Amino acid sequence: QVQLVESGGGLVQAGGSLRLSCAASRSISSGKTMGWYRQAPGKQRELVATITGGTMFTYSDSVKGRFTISRDNAKNTVYLQMNSLKPEDTAVYYCNAQYLVGLRYVDYWGQGTQVTVSS
Repeated sequence: QVQLVESGGGLVQAGGSLRLSCAASRSISSGKTMGWYRQAPGKQRELVATITGGTMFTYSDSVKGRFTISRDNAKNTVYLQMNSLKPEDTAVYYCNAQYLVGLRYVDYWGQGTQVTVSS
């Protein structure tokens, strides 16, 4: 079992910045893909950004150029730097990690951290 603990959420004005952190209980260098997802009220959970192997990145079109995902293997932590925040970025942000268990990859999720952007 892998525990993921997010932190760094909060209330910020539009145009501001926040950095989310996701600390994993297992070495992230042994994982496959780590990422951030978000879910706004009444909407489905959506991908925000992922990082695979430390060199492959994906971003949703809505956050490209504003958000940056990174990882620190020594701290087993993945970060999401969010700049130029908009009210539509308001959501609960979840950390996700994929680890090989036996012969298949298993998804693990954190408990989520609330990000609220005021206009």
